[in-house]
Amino acid sequence: MHKHSGPNSSQTDYAQNKQSTSCAGGRDRLIKTDILIIGSGISGLSLALKAAQHFNVIIITKNDAMESNTRYAQGGIASVMAQIDNFESHIRDTMEAGAEINDLKSVEKVVRSGPRLINELLKIGVRFARTRQNIFDLGMEGGHSQRRVLHASDVTGLEVEKKLLLKAKKNPKISILEYHAAIDLIMKRHLKRRQGADRCYGAYALDKKTGRVVTIKAGATVLATGGAGKTYLYTSNPDIASGDGIAMACRAGCRIANLEFVQFHPTCLYDPRAKSFLLSEALRGEGGKLRLVNGKRFMQHYHYRNELAPRDIVARAIDYELKKSGERYVTLDMTHHSRAFLKKRFPTIYKTCLDFGYDLAARPVPVVPAAHYFCGGVKIDLSGRTNINNLYAVGEVTCSGLHGANRLASNSLLESLAFADFVYRDLIKKQQHIKASNNQNVNPWDTGRATDSDELVGITQNWDEIRRMMWNYVGIVRSNKRLLRARARIKIFSDEIREFYWNFTLTPNLLELRNVCQVADLTIRCALKRKESVGLHYNIDYPKPDLNSMKYNIIR
Repeated sequence: MHKHSGPNSSQTDYAQNKQSTSCAGGRDRLIKTDILIIGSGISGLSLALKAAQHFNVIIITKNDAMESNTRYAQGGIASVMAQIDNFESHIRDTMEAGAEINDLKSVEKVVRSGPRLINELLKIGVRFARTRQNIFDLGMEGGHSQRRVLHASDVTGLEVEKKLLLKAKKNPKISILEYHAAIDLIMKRHLKRRQGADRCYGAYALDKKTGRVVTIKAGATVLATGGAGKTYLYTSNPDIASGDGIAMACRAGCRIANLEFVQFHPTCLYDPRAKSFLLSEALRGEGGKLRLVNGKRFMQHYHYRNELAPRDIVARAIDYELKKSGERYVTLDMTHHSRAFLKKRFPTIYKTCLDFGYDLAARPVPVVPAAHYFCGGVKIDLSGRTNINNLYAVGEVTCSGLHGANRLASNSLLESLAFADFVYRDLIKKQQHIKASNNQNVNPWDTGRATDSDELVGITQNWDEIRRMMWNYVGIVRSNKRLLRARARIKIFSDEIREFYWNFTLTPNLLELRNVCQVADLTIRCALKRKESVGLHYNIDYPKPDLNSMKYNIIR
């Protein structure tokens, strides 16, 4: 059975790179482009629009182009826009939320880019909420010392995504391939003649509608694949968030950093019908109070900012109170506001809660924490470059140094805009090289002897078990014992999934399971390496932070 050879195969369960998918109805396609962007959220689209001024761009996305984490971002984009605010305050808030292990240069560069990037969004038609005086209606969220969150009611991400996508679809230099799931990055080992330094030459992608594999050769490739919330049983993320970019980058040889810092959003609606519907940080920014089932408030015992404490503190407080009381949820109380205010400020949240039988204006609603955001990921520099030539990464898939040990609310969309801009500026410097660097002959995808499986129950079983294991053993509060149990179990899952991947036809579900398993493994390894409790990583065996905290906990 033929398989491509891969680097560092002893370091990862997945570096064997045996190609195992079937192609229906003929030969696979080969496509060439200057820039390949994997992902269609705010990172990928904003970069594509800028890059298209100088390059031909292909965006691939594994569902329809609107389906991304960006679409579901409720709160907004943090940026210094008010006269009473300043960059130093935003920088200080970001560093404090990140437990001071942020990369200060990254924080300063991103924060100071904010107003310029917001103005770029305004020019393409993004409409942020304004007051009657026609100034921005800036929101307050946890960890911020000033109102600086621009929003479009409670559907900010949807507003931004719509405007960016509309403009991208009208651009003749941008091609968007929907329902194309990236499988692996193309490296030197995939070339017909393996010569020269290793670098990225594009990616193989599965056309989900035809079952064919598309080979996409590119002068430069950008991972903009978002996060990995589906690694956990309970998450605010959409189903697409399976960590594909992190897993592909790891298999290609990228450095992965700080995956132990998984942010659990404190307030998701507790209702089995709601699938962890997110109740935005902005609700607490507008005075929302967290209460126990008996009606008593509790956040005053955990932080001087009460409900507006950083998310890691709020999530741990809720987790502790639930374990102490045995209850299944706490409540979020917004009844101090009128129904008219709630409908205007939070129209989507208000309506969705009402659909499930909860009137925000009439009584507190039940909430629980859920996996929300990965602060770690593919290690990049201040230009968005990975350690692999011609491979960039931007957005939640990365570890840029901005967030440190915990992300400040609404800094994620700002980071995506900023690093898309930084990548674009670096691409311009390499314009001639990029246009001339995708002439290598790439081996087509090799199906080997893969056959269709008649027992897909194994995929479903492993998927459910991994996510439940991660929730129980690698969740909000951890211990050495739980982490070691998780490591032993993930090895078993990895072996089973590798066997499935090598022997059976590749399907979208198998592809995502492979990636979820790899991200889970990397998260466990990162958590075991950090011998302290800091930010989002809390280990009861190491309850205090280390005075010499690692800024980057790198796996490779």
